[in-house]
Order: sequence, then structure tokens, then C-alpha cells
Amino acid sequence: MNILLIYPLYPNTFWSFKHALKFVSKEASFPPLGLLTVASMLPKDWNTKLIDMNTDQLMDNDILWADYVFISAMSIQTESANQVIERCKKLNAKIVAGGPLFTSSFEYYDNVDHLVLNEAEITLPHFLNDLIEGDPKHLYTSSEWADITSTPLPLWKLVSMENYTSMNLQYSRGCPFDCDFCDITVLYGRKPRTKSKEQVIAELDELFFSGWRGPVFFVDDNFIGNRTKLKNEILPTIIEWQEKRNHPFYLNTEASINLADDEPLMNLMVKAGFESVFIGIESPNEESLIECNKNQNRNRDLILSVKKIQEFGLEVQGGFIVGFDNDPTNIFDKLTDFIQESGIVTAMVGLLNAPRGTKLQKRLDNEGRMLSDFTGNNTDFSINFIPKMDSNTLLEGYKEILKTIYSPKYYYERVMNFMRDFEPKKKKVFHLNPNYILALFRSMFKLGLIGEERIYYWKLFFWTLFRKPQLFSLAILFTIYGFHFRKISNNFC
Repeated sequence: MNILLIYPLYPNTFWSFKHALKFVSKEASFPPLGLLTVASMLPKDWNTKLIDMNTDQLMDNDILWADYVFISAMSIQTESANQVIERCKKLNAKIVAGGPLFTSSFEYYDNVDHLVLNEAEITLPHFLNDLIEGDPKHLYTSSEWADITSTPLPLWKLVSMENYTSMNLQYSRGCPFDCDFCDITVLYGRKPRTKSKEQVIAELDELFFSGWRGPVFFVDDNFIGNRTKLKNEILPTIIEWQEKRNHPFYLNTEASINLADDEPLMNLMVKAGFESVFIGIESPNEESLIECNKNQNRNRDLILSVKKIQEFGLEVQGGFIVGFDNDPTNIFDKLTDFIQESGIVTAMVGLLNAPRGTKLQKRLDNEGRMLSDFTGNNTDFSINFIPKMDSNTLLEGYKEILKTIYSPKYYYERVMNFMRDFEPKKKKVFHLNPNYILALFRSMFKLGLIGEERIYYWKLFFWTLFRKPQLFSLAILFTIYGFHFRKISNNFC
């Protein structure tokens, strides 16, 4: 069989990094890891081709070549996914769909021939068996959780690595916490399921021998869900591998704020090559944290926790939300002040939305406050329920946060705040790469000569070059990120 795997387009949002990607001549941040893994589960004698629409054009001939078209998407890719389905229908192509979008909204997709939902390790073999037998069904679903120790290596040969700024790897699924706005536990459960150290090393080897050098993102929604295994098995093994290979990868991931409570874990992560961690901080307002069941963030000095993680050599990137029922009217000023004081340069602020199947969605539905399904984009000034705060007040306050924290004055002040205190444990944090050198010269022209931030840009440029030269490449990266964030927020505001 000929199988075409399609990954739909991401819209232009804070998370797309579209404007930043242009500086390094890349098309997308990450390859579609889920589809690459699904491709490995298909019969070896089938022909497979992958089109990531974020890096390549989807042509009608690609669709006509295929016996079946496999589509996987997240909610934020809904519009593009629907367009792909429509094109396939017009060309009489058979469609197989799976992934978070279709798992959470399968009832909207009667026009899809086969829905293979939940985790592919469980449902895909049943579909493939029925397909080979000549009797494939419309819907395949399961309430079980997959044993990911049997998950195969992604089929990396299907993508051109040079199109991406980073490669990715999944070590675990599930999160021990149960925040009521988050659909991760709906999709993957509360008990973290992990791969073996042998699997992790095999995936690192696969990337290494494919020629990749540079960033690798561990896509786990909470990398530290099983801290004991991390400290005893996984991180020591990664440390040994990195030393053997002369540290070809620098690593990033997502974790919960309780990382700050575990000094041995932070030390091991830094030694393993981790440089940054994204943490869902959500709100400086304690009542809002209680409301959304963000217990791991409660009863602690959040800024102190952030500073501690940074002191151990990990840059903290933060996720924040406004729109909780318990948000006071001064939440916008409080959140802005928190972000500035914490030195979190990459601060992603979004409006609260209620994804399907979450506790928040069920509560709001019972209260008659739901308006629509969540688009997956919480930074486009849309909210899918009736908030307690006046809608205009909420939207205007949100806009004011974005205009402030991404303005050159506040953004560069935050960068300097972070850079002054940040002391990486490694002697060198300068990643020599032809694309990064090109990005440097592009930033000098676009930001340093014609950009509205040019005064701030050169001040940071020379301060870092002479005072913290080991952080120079990070400083340039921050200037490029700031440009992207301003472009997006200006479009919205």
C-alpha cells in the first residue's frame, strides 16, 4: 500500500515562532513526532511518505498517489485539518484520522472514513488488522492506556531535519497533577508512563546517527512526573551518553514548579545537558490557583521557586493564564509585575479556555456558561465560555499585559534582569552553528539598525559580549524571540 501521512498547518501564534524562524532560515520548530512514530507501526513493505504542511506544500498528486491518507492534528490545527479532509474528499482519497483533535472531537468527523483514536499503540493494530482482512471499521477507540515501553522508534527518514530548529523525543505520557483546565490527564491519564533507559538512548542514537546536532526537546507534558526513575536511571544514563558523544545535544523540556524542591534532580538535569524548562505558573493569585486545582503551585513563593531553578542553571520559561473566576480586577498589573520581577523572558500569557472533556468544561457546561469548543489557541483573544469578569475588561486587560511585557522597554529590562543573575553551570553556552551566525547578522540589521528596539538591542549586545560572553548566543536568541512576540501581539492588539 501507499500511505501518505499529513501534518496540517499551525496558525501564526506565539507558539508558532514564525517570525523568529525566519532569522535562522527554518520552516518549523519541531517535526511531527506522533506521525513519525505511527509510520514506524505500519507494515514494513508499505510505501510511506510524510508531508508536514508547515515545511512543504501538499500537492494533489501526493493525495492521488496514496491508497490511504493518514492525518494527525491538535485542536489548534483544526482549520487546516478540515481543509485537508475536504481536499481528500474531492479527490476520492480514503482518510484515516487520529491524534488529540480527532480523539476529543470525533463526533464532528463522520466524513472521515476511519477514526483511529486514543493511543496508536492500542488502536492502530486493530485497524491495520481489519484493513488487511478487508473489513476496516469507521471507529476505533479504547479506554486503556498504552504500554509505551513497546513504542517503536520514530521513522526519521521521512522528514528533512534541516527544515526544523529542534528535534523532539518523548520519554513519558501522563501527569500526576490534575489541573481542571488541562486536557493532558484526559488524553493520557494521571499516572506517568515512561520509556526505558534503553529506549531513550536508542532514540538519542537515532538522532545522532541521522546527523542531528543541536537542541532536542523532550515533549513530555511533565518530564518530572516520575522523579525517582529520572534520578536513578534516566538522567545518569543520558549524562553518560552525552559525555561519550561529546555533548552533541542541548536539551529542553516541560515540568511542574515542584522541580524547585528537588536540588539533586536539578543538578542531574543540568549535567545531562538540559538548558531550559517550561513551567505552567498560571497565576500569582492564590485564589485562582485554588479554583483551577493547581495544588503544586499553591502555598509557595512562586518567584523564589523560579529564581531557585534559574540559580541551578536552568532558564525558566513560563505559561500564564488570565480569566479565572477568582481573578481580581488588578490581576493584569499583578501578573505584569510578577513576570518582570521573576525574570522569565519567554512569558507566554493566554486567556483561559475550556478544552473538551476537562473538569473546567464540565463545570462551565453545568453552569450554562459554555459558548463553543476550544480552538486550541488561547492567545488569539477568543474565550469559549462566559467569564465572571466583564468580557471587555478581561480582553482589554489581557491586551495591556501583552503590549507591556513585549514592548522593547519592558522586554529588554526583563532580559537584563535574567542575564545579570543567570550563571550557567557549564563553562560555555555558545552554540556555534552556521544558521545561528546568519541569525546574528540578520538580528543586527533588522533589530539593531531598523527596529524600534535598536537602542535596547545594542545595549544588551555589548553588555553581554563584554560581561557575559558565554551567554551571548542566548542574548541574541532572546532578541529574536522578542521580535516574534511583538509582531504577534501587535497583530492582535
